[in-house]
Amino acid sequence: MAVLSISRRTIARSARALGVASASAALALGVAGNALACNINEFSAEAKCEGTQGVITVTDVDKAGVEATVSVYLVNNNADVRMVGEKTVKGSKEGTTITFEEDWAPNAEYRIHVEALPYIKGEDIKPNLTTPSTACKTEEESPTPTATPSPSDSATPPAEESSSPTPSASESESTAPASSPSNAPTPAAGDSNLAETGANSNTGVIAGIAAALVAIGGGAVFFGMRRRGASSTR
Repeated sequence: MAVLSISRRTIARSARALGVASASAALALGVAGNALACNINEFSAEAKCEGTQGVITVTDVDKAGVEATVSVYLVNNNADVRMVGEKTVKGSKEGTTITFEEDWAPNAEYRIHVEALPYIKGEDIKPNLTTPSTACKTEEESPTPTATPSPSDSATPPAEESSSPTPSASESESTAPASSPSNAPTPAAGDSNLAETGANSNTGVIAGIAAALVAIGGGAVFFGMRRRGASSTR
């Protein structure tokens, strides 16, 4: 009887020890499994520029490669304003990055929501993402180089404009001044014809009489001088 009771006690103790060991192993495996499973701490977000385009990137470093759904929201006064976008990602040891195109403004706030069932049942990356204080540069802000004039441009003087443009033939003909009327009286038609033909004119007769009178006067003076000279010699 003593031997039987001892064996029962030994079996009970062994079973109890085995149960404790099994529970410890299960707990250890559970902890290890949770450590290897996907969790929110394996996700990170960043706002940056790709050229002139603003983007928001989310990186997943989950080694287990659990598929997760990532949603990005613009936030204002702790309230969602609009959804920027939603994408899925499978993490990796090196990290897997997904990109959301977003023309973000400086110091804007975004909420990054992650869901990876059954491990992450909808959690946000803490704290919310705040964009940089400087926006991405646009093409208009890029400095434009000043063009340097070539030697040929500087050596060639600009053509001088004529101070007085030469009028064309049509302009000179159209602007020719009209002949001014003469101040001399215009003879009547009848007088002009008589002057040209000499008819009905007394000019010849008067000239002949005048010549005869001059000749007679000259002869009288000559003879008078001779007579005075003859009488004086006597």
